[in-house]
Amino acid sequence: MNVYEEARYEVARYHTRRHFLKQCMSGLGALTVGSFLGCRQPETMPATAAGSAVLRARTHLPPRARHVIFMHMSGAPSHLELFDYKPTLAQLDGQPCPPSLLAGKRFAFLKQDAKLLGPRSTFAQHGESGAWVSDYLPTFATIADEVTFLKAMHTDEFNHAPAQFLLHTGSGRMGRPSIGAWAAYGLGTENADLPAFVVLLSGNWVPSAGKSVWGSGFLPTVYQGVHCQASGEAVLNLSNPDGIDETLRKQAIETITAVNQQTYQEIGDPEILSRISQYELAFRMQTSVPETFSFDDEPAYIHDLYGTEPGQNTFANNCLLARKLVEKGVRFVQLFDNRWDTHGVGKDDGVGLGLRRACQAVDRPMTALLMDLKQRGLLDETLVVWGGEFGRTPMMEERIGKGFDGRDHNSDAFTIWMAGGGIRRGYTHGETDEIGYTGRSGRVHIHDLQATLLYALGLDHERLIYRFQGRDFRLTDVHGEVVHEILA
Repeated sequence: MNVYEEARYEVARYHTRRHFLKQCMSGLGALTVGSFLGCRQPETMPATAAGSAVLRARTHLPPRARHVIFMHMSGAPSHLELFDYKPTLAQLDGQPCPPSLLAGKRFAFLKQDAKLLGPRSTFAQHGESGAWVSDYLPTFATIADEVTFLKAMHTDEFNHAPAQFLLHTGSGRMGRPSIGAWAAYGLGTENADLPAFVVLLSGNWVPSAGKSVWGSGFLPTVYQGVHCQASGEAVLNLSNPDGIDETLRKQAIETITAVNQQTYQEIGDPEILSRISQYELAFRMQTSVPETFSFDDEPAYIHDLYGTEPGQNTFANNCLLARKLVEKGVRFVQLFDNRWDTHGVGKDDGVGLGLRRACQAVDRPMTALLMDLKQRGLLDETLVVWGGEFGRTPMMEERIGKGFDGRDHNSDAFTIWMAGGGIRRGYTHGETDEIGYTGRSGRVHIHDLQATLLYALGLDHERLIYRFQGRDFRLTDVHGEVVHEILA
């Protein structure tokens, strides 16, 4: 359907009996209820229309960071091969797992006769902090002093989709706003020509939980993440159709805005304000996005630093785009890389060869991102987060009867690292037991991570509230404590 057919369809719809009866019935009902409640329809569009609200920052606290780049390794990388050095586990490689470790636990695939699996990587200490990093991430090891490691993360969910929902929305079930949407709602963006919340995908594309992990839930849709691409059209369906130039498109947007404003006056649905804002933002993005997503202005040494492949949807390209986006004032950039589910159901799928290959795709670019942000003076104002939705078991998974160095899901222990934006440098928080199975000290729950992230942005997670269906909601629900030990 082209723009002319769409316009004719919209006009015709307003002249149907169905529309008349629907408006008549709902209008009388709303008038009656409004009289009971003492409500009245506003005469003009409120100042909190989505377009203006998106630009307004409302911090509760002095912010330590202005932007967030959240790199989610969808599928859950094994902390036991990357950051959590366990020599005891190496000594126990191949030994039967004590039944007491499995009693009362829930796993996705692990069997009761599982054997312990020693790390398949080699560890060494790096930097002045002496942080343990494996040979799977040799480039990242050179900047270990820039980050804080959270070694005793834990979550409530042990399957991918619910754990991803919990990590990004604060609930293990779909329907809640994502953390990027909450940040956009609380702070808005610094650039009216770009979305406040941008999403970039690599690997096997969409994570297990689907697009809801960057959705707006019950928040106005203007706050949801905008999925962009490093190849082809940066934003799908953003370009003008054939035969439509910029002048005609602008006239069409102005007409659509006038119709939506009239509809808002009649109905009062705040979602119409989001619709107005999104149409106007899309029009502005037709100019701003091509410039932002172009690599033509980047010098050769930057491409060498990241290992970019122009025209491809790679993690390296997305890391460079993330830097360009925060430079332009985007509040929250989410990178999903979907290649980390190492169950060992094939020789290329375990924590040996499979995990090593996954690390090769991210090691250089994520290191380059931190270095590039630092050299541009952006790291101090940009909070960078890296990790998965849970960890991996110290026991081998043998789902198909023979093992290929695979590990099952582990909700009791995993590692996330953070850098920049008010976070301590060269620090390790928390510790797991001798085999990396569960946290021993410094345990940090997903809600604690979310509370700390918001705190770094100057937002109090207990005061960042949206009322929906008669109840006040927040990202952390009734949980969460800021992890002050990791703050600079």
